[in-house]
Amino acid sequence: MLRTLYDRTLALAGHRHALWFLAAIAFVESSVFPIPPDVLIIPMVLARPRRAWLIAAVATLSSVAGALLGYYIGWGLFESVGRPVLDFYHKAEDFDAFALRYNEWGAWAVLVAGVTPFPFKVITIASGATGLSLPVFVLASLVARGLRFFLVAGLLRVIGAPAKAFIEERLGLVFTIFCVCLFGGFALVRYM
Repeated sequence: MLRTLYDRTLALAGHRHALWFLAAIAFVESSVFPIPPDVLIIPMVLARPRRAWLIAAVATLSSVAGALLGYYIGWGLFESVGRPVLDFYHKAEDFDAFALRYNEWGAWAVLVAGVTPFPFKVITIASGATGLSLPVFVLASLVARGLRFFLVAGLLRVIGAPAKAFIEERLGLVFTIFCVCLFGGFALVRYM
């Protein structure tokens, strides 16, 4: 089953509309969707290493556009949309104390969340809800998401064939590590 899912994702990565799929996933991941765009970036770069920089740029710009949606959710729709999302992550009850401290360290929070497995949507919504400066938010998002996606794309472009062989030979291990990082990020949010 895992091999079939991997093969389908690789086929999707080679599809002529793959960049549009990536843009859509990167956009919604920054505001509401739990699966990171790396699930498409990795096979797309492995399938077409020459397009690594284009793939990273599409992911970065789409993610920042999605982050603006998350910011808007926090700013304009916090009670109706933002609070339920924060409730899902068990963060609504701590929000008032968090909001007081957030703007002091907001740019760093955006940078850290944008690069790590920490769910970026929590930070995008919090940034809007607390009124973090929009230019600071956009700049921090561009730097963080660009760093993350260009680093992944660059590494895969340089070590492409061995990385693909490693993933294919140890698919179960790679999938387990990915799941640990993904769920670890959510657990970090829940217990912070």
